[in-house]
Amino acid sequence: MKKIDYKKDFKQLYLPPTTPVLVKVPKMNYLMVDGKGGNPGKNPDFKQAIQALYSIAYTVKFTLKFAKKGPEYTIPPLDGLWWMKGNKPFDQKKPGEWLWRLMIAQPNHITQKHITDAIKLIKERAAKKSAKGGSASGGHEKPSSKLRNIVLKTFTEGLSAQIMHIGPYDKERPNIEKLKAFIKEKGYKIAGHHHEIYLGDPRRVAPSKLKTVIRYPVK
Repeated sequence: MKKIDYKKDFKQLYLPPTTPVLVKVPKMNYLMVDGKGGNPGKNPDFKQAIQALYSIAYTVKFTLKFAKKGPEYTIPPLDGLWWMKGNKPFDQKKPGEWLWRLMIAQPNHITQKHITDAIKLIKERAAKKSAKGGSASGGHEKPSSKLRNIVLKTFTEGLSAQIMHIGPYDKERPNIEKLKAFIKEKGYKIAGHHHEIYLGDPRRVAPSKLKTVIRYPVK
């Protein structure tokens, strides 16, 4: 059975050029969790959300792998939807008004039961570690407080415009403006939230080499 590799199998979604392009984004399943507040590096809810998403994603992946159920697959990159209170246009200069939804795509054979079972397993393992006086979750941190907020839902963007940004997150504005100008030139309007896909880990990659897909659904 062929292994699913998102960045290889869906290059058009995850590896756009550094100039704006149009792309048709299919309906996909995602683990999702919502939050609010800017400056992700200093926002504890943001950190807890990422921890919850990845702990569930990896627990499901390896549980199915060891049980030899379904195709093997890579864990896709982290997605983030960003918008403002009152449905105002997304403004990078006003992080206090940011609302966000973090997401990780999931293969079609993943169900809500897989997610529920994974959360139960994560908590059971943590309880056993705690009872033995060890670290709470197999090594480093207690189970995320956001586990109970994770949902599995489908998400469809359809026709979208996107661009690859290379560099620090706080230097995205020129590419955002370039993308917006492209959308206008093509006769479209933005029809959804500011969408980013994070292809690099800021803990391991120099800011100048970080790669981020910036996307807007259009109509």
